[in-house]
Amino acid sequence: MFLSGKKFNAGLLLLRIGIGLVFIGHGYPKLMGGPERWEEVGGAMSYLGIDSYHIIFGFFAGAAELFGGLFLILGFYMLPTLILLICTMIVALISQIATQSGYPAIAHPLSLGIIFVALLFIGPGKYSIDYKLSKSSRPRRSRW
Repeated sequence: MFLSGKKFNAGLLLLRIGIGLVFIGHGYPKLMGGPERWEEVGGAMSYLGIDSYHIIFGFFAGAAELFGGLFLILGFYMLPTLILLICTMIVALISQIATQSGYPAIAHPLSLGIIFVALLFIGPGKYSIDYKLSKSSRPRRSRW
């Protein structure tokens, strides 16, 4: 039996909250780790042939995860948020494959990336800021 209406939107909210909290938990230590941690995280860009600005890339990866997780929970700016998170997961996936970390390490960014792509198709649902903003910006219908 497929869910519809309130159950579907509640399930979508639960998914957004759960995954959002996971990403806040990943992003916060990266951001608070300072330049040394940013350099380490940004070093993954080497696997894409980018051998400079690792500190900047590491900072942006941590920010994308922390604020992306928050925006995911709120259902706010979902399109740019999901695109940033998908890009972060692609880099993480490439890094895990390049270091031959094995399937468990590869499965994490791969499965999260798939979830983010699916959310691009599904949307944030009714229980989101984006939905509320889209409802308030629609032109009012005439009662006539």
